Amino acid sequence: MTEEITSYKFACIAARFLDEKLAKNISILNISNVSSFADYFVICSAQTNTQVKALTENLTDKVKTKFSRLPIGRENDIKNRWNLIDYGDVVVHILHQDERETYAIEKFWNHAFSIPEETWLKESEEYSEYENKSVK
Repeated sequence: MTEEITSYKFACIAARFLDEKLAKNISILNISNVSSFADYFVICSAQTNTQVKALTENLTDKVKTKFSRLPIGRENDIKNRWNLIDYGDVVVHILHQDERETYAIEKFWNHAFSIPEETWLKESEEYSEYENKSVK
């Protein structure tokens, strides 16, 4: 059974999935008021090309397993320096940290509203791999 969720919730969950696999500098931009092609961007950095690829594969696998949802498009450069996963309403950008600095997506979309980390973490807490596993 496919679980129906809003684009906001999905963006928060995608950010959490990336966070739990050690993606860096995660941000969610609400672009719904400034763009017609998506509601949210989820953007994160990775320290190596291998990590960019691993984060991409992990995210697509988790989303497929949990929500039976496949991307409508995927783009990546041959060296895995910037991977894009397009879920329609949510577009995920996984970039090598050097590309992140070079292309500065957040600066280009500075008129979009940024979702604070504490907000997306709270919104997605029931999807944590580490839920209810506190150390005693």
